Amino acid sequence: MPSENFSENSTIMNAQQAKDFIAKGKVIAILRGDYVGWFARIAEALAESGVTAMEITLNSAQAEQGIAEMRRVLGDAFLIGAGTVLNEAQARSAVDAGAQFIVAPNTNYGVLRFCRERDLCSVPGAYTPTEIMNAVDAGATLVKLFPAELGYFKNVRAPLDQVSFVTTGGVTPENATDFIKAGAVGVGMGSALIGPYVKQDGGIAEMKRRAQVLIASLS
Repeated sequence: MPSENFSENSTIMNAQQAKDFIAKGKVIAILRGDYVGWFARIAEALAESGVTAMEITLNSAQAEQGIAEMRRVLGDAFLIGAGTVLNEAQARSAVDAGAQFIVAPNTNYGVLRFCRERDLCSVPGAYTPTEIMNAVDAGATLVKLFPAELGYFKNVRAPLDQVSFVTTGGVTPENATDFIKAGAVGVGMGSALIGPYVKQDGGIAEMKRRAQVLIASLS
């Protein structure tokens, strides 16, 4: 998907700018599944509710087209990233579609090198202290603690408080504020915020309600 498919007024943020954007908004919405035809509506509704960043996982139907569509419609008002990026080829394809940050469930050094060379925000997944510091040493902009459990996060962050964490997996609108208070830069939230219900009658309104509750709790 060539980059000209998204708005000419859009810009690619560098790694620090994207990190700051995520830290300010505190939430990365995660879209995973078949939402073909719904990409722009979901992004616009989330943006109206105060959410400012989203990743579309690459194992979703037409993910790259969704990334390009959201960039084209929302421009720089919404930070669009690619998730479940497992190798350098996928990272390159996602960036060509307009992705402004790259998220993975693991730490792939080829992906991190690709992002570092382009000054692009990278958010690899890690869990143990060794995995976390290996990701940091390889140039990760943020580290995704996955899966996240509040007690474990508090314990692992105690000696690693210099690491900028995003917590995902197990995060809900009800406990998101606990992760932020415990030191997470941001939280990633998928089915607890966006689910198949979105495509049902009243689904967009329900998603907006959930998003508004979430954002209010983090203010």
